[in-house]
Order: sequence, then structure tokens, then C-alpha cells
Amino acid sequence: MQPRQKQTARGPGIALILLAAFITVPLVEIALFIQVGGWLGLVPTLVLIVLTAVVGTAMIRHQGFAVLSRAQRQLDQGGVPVQEVFEGVCLVIAGALLLTPGFLTDAVGAVLLLPPVRAALYRRVKAHLEARLVAAGESPPGSGGRPPVIEGEFEQVEPDRSARDDGAGDRDSPSPRGGWDRRP
Repeated sequence: MQPRQKQTARGPGIALILLAAFITVPLVEIALFIQVGGWLGLVPTLVLIVLTAVVGTAMIRHQGFAVLSRAQRQLDQGGVPVQEVFEGVCLVIAGALLLTPGFLTDAVGAVLLLPPVRAALYRRVKAHLEARLVAAGESPPGSGGRPPVIEGEFEQVEPDRSARDDGAGDRDSPSPRGGWDRRP
């Protein structure tokens, strides 16, 4: 009887989703360029694309410093700035999307700039990860679950100062055991 192989792919798989995104997003962006270019004209459309990149960069810089200062306060209080790190990652993604020419990517990047959206995403990702930890039999961090107990035995060894005649007996280390010696 052969062992069952663990199935890692759920649904269509991440590779298929990425392939669809890499094909669909540029097609949508081209269609939007054509549509907006027809309404506004070529030059205003190009100015609008550059303007969204400049304004988005300024907003990301401002919000990035705010997130960084909150993370610093959290560290100063002895906490771990998990939410701030998550928000920082969202801001990096927003920046990449805003710098990518296109109206769809600009819209998604602008949505990621909204603090309530980032907070909602954080709550959702946190709940998902906690559910996976519980399913794996672990307690989520901060849930009051006890850390694992590590059992062991120890023996306290007192230094034997009288047994050594080479002058090494004055050291605070115990004498070697098992028939080996420290001498070269």
C-alpha cells in the first residue's frame, strides 16, 4: 500500500491565479487608457497618470512616517508592532500600484492608502491566521494560551578543589567527568 501524498493545491492554485492576473490586469488597463484618453485626450490622460503617481508618493511618505512612529512607540512600550508591520507592507504594495501606470492599479493603490481599509484587512488576515493556528493545534499569540512546557532534569555539580594538584583546582569550574582531562 502506497502512502497518501499530501495535497497542497487548493482550488485553481496560486500559479493559475497569478497567470490570470498578469493577463487580465494589463488588458483592463489598456481598455481604461483608451476610454479615458477618448474622453480627456492624450495629454490630459498622461498628466493624470503622472499626477496620481506624484500625489500617491507624497501620501505614502506621510502615512509611512506615521506608521513608523506608531511602530517605534509600540517597541518602546515593549510590544511587538505586528499591525504596524502589516500596514507598512500594505503601504509598500500601494506605492508599487500607484507608481505603475494605469487607472485600475491607481484605484487599488488609493484604496490601500485608506487606514480603515488597512485595519479591516489586518483584522481579516489576523482572524484567518489564528483560525489556521487553532486548526493546527496551537494557541494563537496573545490568546492566553500557555506556552509549551519543557521538562528536564539537572544535576548541580560543585567544584572539587582538592582533587586537582595542577593548580587548576582554584577555578570555579567543576572537574571533568567521563575520563577526559582538560590538559593539552
